[in-house]
Amino acid sequence: MSRQVMLTGWGQVTQRKDATPPYLEPIDMMERAARDAGALAGVGALAAVDTILVVRPQSRVPHAPGEELARRLGIKPRRVELSGIGGQVPQQFVNRAAGMIARGEAETVLICGAETYYPRTKDAVRGEQALIQGIPDDYGEEDAVGSSAHEAAHGLTLPIHGFPLFEVALWARSGLSREAWLAKVGGMWAGFSEVAARHPNAWTRTPLTAAEITTPSADNRPIGFPYTKRMVSLVMADIGAAVILTSEARAAATRGGAGAPVYFLGGGYAKDRQRFMVEKADFTRSPAMEAATAKAMMRAGLRAAEIEAFDLYSCFPCAVTVARQTLGLADGDPRPLTQTGGLGFFGGPGSNYALHGIASMAETLASGRARSGMCTALGWFMHKYAAGIYATRPNAVDLSPFDLEDEAHPAAGEPPVAMTESPVGRGVIESYTVLYDREQRPARALVYGRTDAGPRFVANTRDDAASYARLTGENQVGRGVRLAQAGGRNVAEFED
Repeated sequence: MSRQVMLTGWGQVTQRKDATPPYLEPIDMMERAARDAGALAGVGALAAVDTILVVRPQSRVPHAPGEELARRLGIKPRRVELSGIGGQVPQQFVNRAAGMIARGEAETVLICGAETYYPRTKDAVRGEQALIQGIPDDYGEEDAVGSSAHEAAHGLTLPIHGFPLFEVALWARSGLSREAWLAKVGGMWAGFSEVAARHPNAWTRTPLTAAEITTPSADNRPIGFPYTKRMVSLVMADIGAAVILTSEARAAATRGGAGAPVYFLGGGYAKDRQRFMVEKADFTRSPAMEAATAKAMMRAGLRAAEIEAFDLYSCFPCAVTVARQTLGLADGDPRPLTQTGGLGFFGGPGSNYALHGIASMAETLASGRARSGMCTALGWFMHKYAAGIYATRPNAVDLSPFDLEDEAHPAAGEPPVAMTESPVGRGVIESYTVLYDREQRPARALVYGRTDAGPRFVANTRDDAASYARLTGENQVGRGVRLAQAGGRNVAEFED
């Protein structure tokens, strides 16, 4: 049997805002996406599935979703698994499925995931509180936690609290004014909104200008400086996806109707040793991203310059900016950065967005719009990263060892930086953000920096208009502060 691995089927399902009861649950959407993928893969493709991998839903508490999906599809797979939490999971699953097929442990693998976050009743959970409503109370895995207890005490618990720190650090490094940086980032995001407007499964299909995206307004509230609502992941969406991977020999037997063949050439996975934001040495790069993408390109035998299309994980603009610099994608590079429109416009609830990126990339390749593509996916604050490369032509690389190597040795980067929980004296700001409440009022400022002695500190500023205005006006990275403790938290006050 050939060791080449192919994507033979893919499906995506969107339950629109104006849907009428009975509403679809995640398992219903997985079933529909799986049937669409099976129809595309060809006669007998679903019946041949011997492995089901399910991305854990976070909008609902699932009860054996893989087993229920198998029952509905009328199949009896040998292996059914439910993932942990993390945006990297779908691409990591593809990498693993390819290894299993190459080793002969599986012949046909179905990967599914779906979320139904959109609030359809008056008592539905809304906002940030909805993010974890589907995580069981007894879920004990470490991937449910993205920040240390010390960080949480100062206000960092969710992605919307931490990713702005990357953005402000990138802005500082650019040397641009606030207006010029926002125009640059907003222009990139406007391009993503245009792609979403053309995608039939996108949750938001209205193209926006850079100013409409970056300017706070009544319907575009500030979230965490410099991000507005239209610059962050769109969580309140109902979307699902499925893909089928199989051996080249099996794909030939089913003879599906996808168009050009889609091969999986190679992938990579890595986990940053510097897990939490407080542990990171540099807020402008991701060692896990660098390692995962380098592995994928080496294994696929393609350089970034040779890849024709991308779907870069786009939970926040900084994630795309860091990916572009990692891959050497300069401003003005004409190659597409997204196949969907990204998490901010297409929709990015829970851990399953990357499966939509993979399905959309497969469609791009099968339809002849590109001959090769890279999909990336990250978990928490760029702590975990997965990448995969797809193409219309196979290569001669044996995929069998790679997922096992990455699972055994995922660590990337240096050990965590030293930090102090009770800083005193002088320090220097490395990055920061101002967090807002739902009434668009500053709730607190979050400051990360180094003491003069070297250790990292986390602090808040005083709760006053002058501090907030200073932080949101000109970039304050590199400015000196005086550090003390008050009310159980660290406080940073500007020196001048």
